[in-house]
Amino acid sequence: MRILLAEDEPDLLEALKAILEHSRYTVDAVDNGTDALSYAMTGQYDGLILDIMMPGMDGVAVLEKLRASRINTPALFLTAKTQVDDRIRGLDAGADDYISKPFDMGELLARVRAMMRRKEEFAPNELKYGDLILSRTDFSIRTENGTALTLSGREFQMLEMLMLDPGKVISPERFMDSIWSDSDVESDIVWVYISNLRKKLKSAGSFVEIRSLRGLGYTVACPSAE
Repeated sequence: MRILLAEDEPDLLEALKAILEHSRYTVDAVDNGTDALSYAMTGQYDGLILDIMMPGMDGVAVLEKLRASRINTPALFLTAKTQVDDRIRGLDAGADDYISKPFDMGELLARVRAMMRRKEEFAPNELKYGDLILSRTDFSIRTENGTALTLSGREFQMLEMLMLDPGKVISPERFMDSIWSDSDVESDIVWVYISNLRKKLKSAGSFVEIRSLRGLGYTVACPSAE
């Protein structure tokens, strides 16, 4: 699960990022509303944690612009106890929840999990394309009568991106921005993971292929459906 965290207090930002990553979330952290809006407009996050009072643009204004752009990523606000009007304005803008500072880290994680569950209620547990089934429950692939093969977290994220929009070409740069944005790695890593996925698709006995379009990127195709 990928989270965008926006908080302008440096110590709190680092502490929250560390705790969320320890809880197996992938976290992009920014310290102002302008960057929060820019990152969130990609629509590539499973959840947003936004401080209300930030430089550049406050968290409520960020969410209002996102909702106006039809980006419905679940959002949780971090607020000061005195910001009652801002909390109301935030909920009216489309926030899913808020938590007042100072807060207990355990409660924050519980609220984040609840926010994610609400998102998952609207997403199927399985993605299907051709004869291939991708499980969002246990990060595995299988065919209808085949044995499930487990994917690594990043293999799963890449295949999910491809299967959500079959036929669409996804560039290596988009994979890097979505999956490795917090890591100092070379772009060749995308090819390595694509190669591993191809081997696992073959081992699963699927007809689905990951095709390369030179200079453009990768897409999934099913020859039996062509």
